[in-house]
Amino acid sequence: MQAKVFTAMDMSTAESVLKETNRIMAELGVAYFLRHGTCLGAVRDGAFIPWDDDLDVGSVLGLHGLTEEKVDRTVDVFRENGFTATIVHNELNISVSMQKSGTQMDWTCYRIFGDVIYQWPVVKIPVALHEELKEIDFLGKKFFVPNPPEEYLLLKYGPEWMIPKQAGGFEQDVMDLMPEGSLPGNSGRIMSMLNRFLPKRYTGSLLVLDREGRPVVDAQVGIAPTSVLSGLERSQTDKKGITRFSLPDHAKYVLSIRFGEHEELLYMEKLQPRVHYVYRPDPEITAGRYDVLVPR
Repeated sequence: MQAKVFTAMDMSTAESVLKETNRIMAELGVAYFLRHGTCLGAVRDGAFIPWDDDLDVGSVLGLHGLTEEKVDRTVDVFRENGFTATIVHNELNISVSMQKSGTQMDWTCYRIFGDVIYQWPVVKIPVALHEELKEIDFLGKKFFVPNPPEEYLLLKYGPEWMIPKQAGGFEQDVMDLMPEGSLPGNSGRIMSMLNRFLPKRYTGSLLVLDREGRPVVDAQVGIAPTSVLSGLERSQTDKKGITRFSLPDHAKYVLSIRFGEHEELLYMEKLQPRVHYVYRPDPEITAGRYDVLVPR
């Protein structure tokens, strides 16, 4: 299976889709905000980030009258307006993946844990930043962002959020902000990794190969789920180039793989428990790939 590479949106089409989203949300009385790269571009640059591949908007369940039932009704209206939509419920949020005119838009409705929500991959953001959203001018319209947006972007992207970074740069900044190990309040579906032994509880594994197809000893591997309250786990490959893990869920994961002078961050890998995977680097593409890991 050939790995895929993220490609930039058509910015004119993305603008039309976002403005239509703004209209639909306003007509339905649904409070939402720009998030992730869409918020970063709007606040920092007053424009979409040129290499961004999708639109990111969000809401918080339990705030501004948003319920799961209202999410379902809202998605129905988007479908009536020509959007395709897929809804996935998980521990951290309700994820609505929508598309229109070739533009991908992700509307994530976050669940509250104490006084925080967890944004992709599992970055802690205070709920307070979303209670009274800030209105900004963007694309000739009024949009809402977390308030204050500078605090949100600092928490989401780190102290260098004002510095434009393409694929392979900002993702690592985000991953570095993640806590390690299982997070308080998790449902018991934890993740674990190990490189030297294979107890029965370790049900899957990752084989890391170099550019010549040889197993890599002592490769540094980090992995984090994006749908459950389990933080970042780190390990090294053994003498056979393998690190072993138990995954908490069939979901999307973020992985970092380092060895020698090679480093790649995989920002969206669909993995499932009890499967053994293999990683192969691409000498020509070192960032922006997804669906890279394949069963072996």
